[in-house]
Amino acid sequence: MSLIKPQILAAISGAIGAYIADEEACQAAAVGFAAAAPGPPLNLWALAGRQEAMQLRLLMQRRSLR
Repeated sequence: MSLIKPQILAAISGAIGAYIADEEACQAAAVGFAAAAPGPPLNLWALAGRQEAMQLRLLMQRRSLR
């Protein structure tokens, strides 16, 4: 243990402590996120219709730029 300087040992200890605190904060946030009430179920027909409308708009814009 005498090979490592006290300043370096303190820096390593601080980095490990910060990493552990960050991991705990991420886990706490994940638990809060999982406990949130889910929204309404996805309407796949609406998503498909919106995607088709956006694709049509993109095609129309490409045609007008020629």
